[in-house]
Amino acid sequence: MTLSSEQMVDLLRAAGEATRLRVLALLAAEELSVLELCRVLDQSQPRVSRHLKLLAEAGLVERFPDGAWVFYRLAVKSPGRDLVLRVLDLIDQQDAVIRADADKLALVRAERTAGAQAYFARNAARWNQISALYDEAEVEAAILAAAGEGPFEEMVDLGVGAGRMLTLLGKRASNALGLDLSQQMLNIARDEVAKAGLAQCELRHGDIFATGLPGGCADLVTVHQVLHYLGDPAAAVEEAARLVTPGGLLLIADFAPHDHEFLREGHQHRRLGFADHEIVGWVEAGGLVMDRNIALPPAKPDGLTVKIWTARRPSKNAAERNAA
Repeated sequence: MTLSSEQMVDLLRAAGEATRLRVLALLAAEELSVLELCRVLDQSQPRVSRHLKLLAEAGLVERFPDGAWVFYRLAVKSPGRDLVLRVLDLIDQQDAVIRADADKLALVRAERTAGAQAYFARNAARWNQISALYDEAEVEAAILAAAGEGPFEEMVDLGVGAGRMLTLLGKRASNALGLDLSQQMLNIARDEVAKAGLAQCELRHGDIFATGLPGGCADLVTVHQVLHYLGDPAAAVEEAARLVTPGGLLLIADFAPHDHEFLREGHQHRRLGFADHEIVGWVEAGGLVMDRNIALPPAKPDGLTVKIWTARRPSKNAAERNAA
């Protein structure tokens, strides 16, 4: 997308300030809350918020509230996005300020990860208690229907947790792999898979953001109740989509937007649910086509709505027909 000279000046003026350039560099790495930016930049919240306001007004960053928190990320469809990325590419990666910010961001990320893993360790034995917020049987029946009968050659479950997706869908797959960073959860998943007699299921320590698996390796990829823990859910969806073979299915199950702040404070939920446009945008950016969008409202007034999104990678024959 081209810009007028006036637009270019406005964008350069917004980005052309030391702190704002640092903010853009940080948001190019992942979406961050205002408080996290304050920690990395070592500046007050009013000052950081003022810089963010200017960047948002210029269309360079997007602001989205999530419960009592506010997150920012680089604007996805802004005409200035490419300009920002080009400018950041020109910065010497050994620049002292940029490196210091990256180191501080790594510390923030490490603390976030440690908090999440400590939570998993504390709650591994009573993990299923959270499902009281929704009708688990209804959700699992909907997941089975959305996934279809298969059979699947290769299934990959990202963020396997206690292994429920493997025990639920593993019988429909010739081979299944579950990845998780938490050894406690992997241990529980191994027990559950063994009790279910699913010898074709493998459990492996792995990062949802960088699985190390080849692209197009699975005809079923599942991401169940994982995205709300992550600092960069878009990147996780991108990696999940990359694994889907032509004609294969990606199934994401998570919460619709809600206001249960206690889940963030007591259960390490970073995001309080996801709007359809977020998931759909991330899925389509990964080259997939939306298949189904299912909402399961709670049975109780204080419960949560569970969403199930499925998307497919077009088969080679379909892609050839579309191209023709």
